[in-house]
Amino acid sequence: MMNSLEVALHQIQAVRRYSTDLIESIDHADWYRMTDEGISHIAWQVGHLAMAQYRLALRRVRGPAEGDDELISADFLRVFGKGSTPVPQPEVYPCPDEILSVFHHVHRRVMEELPQFPISRLSDPPEEPHPLFHTKLDSLLWCGQHEMLHAGQIGLIRRLLGADYRW
Repeated sequence: MMNSLEVALHQIQAVRRYSTDLIESIDHADWYRMTDEGISHIAWQVGHLAMAQYRLALRRVRGPAEGDDELISADFLRVFGKGSTPVPQPEVYPCPDEILSVFHHVHRRVMEELPQFPISRLSDPPEEPHPLFHTKLDSLLWCGQHEMLHAGQIGLIRRLLGADYRW
């Protein structure tokens, strides 16, 4: 039987496999395209997932750490953070390869650091408050749920760009 930390990490890993499969199916030339509805684009979605996983699974659980600035820059956090608005100008954003690099490096760091996190501290309040949860475990659980929500948006954008259904 998995403990609560293992369950949260399993959820994060499973959702990441699904969202990565969706993301890898989209040509980089389409990353900044906004459909007629003009709500979002793939570059923003992927950057936002990297930012959110850093904040939800690392920053709120263990607090800031040495090397975080090299992992994900303050500018990256600003461009893809809560309250940012996707715009169809590629020059506003890093290139797809850079976004993907941060996306993968943050996830790798989560999967390296968190298996050793003390289970006894999961019931502690997060290092930074959040209106949707009150414990570090809830931050980790929300991390996977939040990514699945955005995987749905990525899937919808794919379809609006003309791609076939993908499971």
